[in-house]
Amino acid sequence: MLTLTIGTFAIALNHILLISALILATLVGWRVAKRGGENPESVLFSLFLLGMLAARVSFVLMYWSYYSHDWLQMVDLRDGGFLAWPGIIALILGALLYGWRRPALRKPLSAGVITGLVFWGMTSLSLSVYEKGTRLPDITLRNANGEVVQLADYQGGPLVINLWATWCPPCRREMPVLESAQRMRPDVTFLFVNQAESMQSVSTYLATQGLNLDNVLFDASGRLGQAVGSMALPTTLFYQADGRLINSHLGELSQASLARAMETFDTAPAATRKPTCLASATC
Repeated sequence: MLTLTIGTFAIALNHILLISALILATLVGWRVAKRGGENPESVLFSLFLLGMLAARVSFVLMYWSYYSHDWLQMVDLRDGGFLAWPGIIALILGALLYGWRRPALRKPLSAGVITGLVFWGMTSLSLSVYEKGTRLPDITLRNANGEVVQLADYQGGPLVINLWATWCPPCRREMPVLESAQRMRPDVTFLFVNQAESMQSVSTYLATQGLNLDNVLFDASGRLGQAVGSMALPTTLFYQADGRLINSHLGELSQASLARAMETFDTAPAATRKPTCLASATC
């Protein structure tokens, strides 16, 4: 499961884990402070923001070529571009500085920071191991010609599956990014799986936007989203040649966040065979 869905509201599990870690750290710090010391609640929140800022700045610097032409995109956090380790290091250094300047904070703050980091690290690792053990769902979809195709027929090489809809603003914003990646990475098969819309409305949208997408598929009942555990749009899934999930991204992709996600293919095993193009308006 990639998201927690309550009615029409969906939130990524990794975001839930991050917020839970902050809450747990605050509770532990408060509990320790009751036995003697200063309540670290406000400091923990400040350190959380410091860590997030460091994680974002590090990501922007690492993928500077994608951000240098658009400065506003640097502060657009919707692409999920963060590097964990710089954020953790900044948080720890900040905690050490606070503890050095305010001795009454040392014990409660240390307890909160350690608890939060251990909880986040262990749960994130468990979620990652679980996700990467999942396989490409065995379901049928329809292509642009209305023909029934098996999703498994595209297995055999690096595979990117994007779940989207025309009514979804983040989906529309990221579509040119995915179209460009499709053109620049011919070694990777991109599937654009529309969720519960008619073929006519999708075709009209693509034509009016001037989008040339290979492998547009249709999931009338949203079964693929249910199978992968994500009812949020957009959702992008990255599978290696044997059909095993190696990465996922919930929300809008920027050029930088997509480039980072695609790096997983550079370390994955080579494809055993070239995937078959079954559904395309151009192939």
